[in-house]
Amino acid sequence: MSITSEEAQRLQAAATSAAANAYAPYSNFRVGAALLLDDGSIVTGCNVENASYGLTICAERSALVRAVSEKGPSVRLCAIAVDNLNGALSAPCGACRQVLSEFANDDALVFFPAELGMENRPFFDLLPFTFRLMKSPTEPS
Repeated sequence: MSITSEEAQRLQAAATSAAANAYAPYSNFRVGAALLLDDGSIVTGCNVENASYGLTICAERSALVRAVSEKGPSVRLCAIAVDNLNGALSAPCGACRQVLSEFANDDALVFFPAELGMENRPFFDLLPFTFRLMKSPTEPS
């Protein structure tokens, strides 16, 4: 699925706006994510840290959990935007990539801050060997 430059800008603005809501008292690394769903809606999330670092949730997973809780388990991602308020490079981490892969369309785009500004890549270029549930040979297509 291709998205227009206006949709990409709107998605990126939503991610930046979501970062303002981040709870990051330990790292001060405030991240926001915005997901463009196959129904055309945008769902956002931000990172929420915890004193027990392993319990911290990234912005991308926060947005995905919200999307599933609001839209149901058949939700599909057409595009993903990530931004932070620190001016740092920040593609989705490996854990987020794996979790997002359950719901990302094969042609979903990912927008994120990179060395030369905002970059976009097809989702599966970021996680080429994702662990996904595959249909059994006896299931209908």
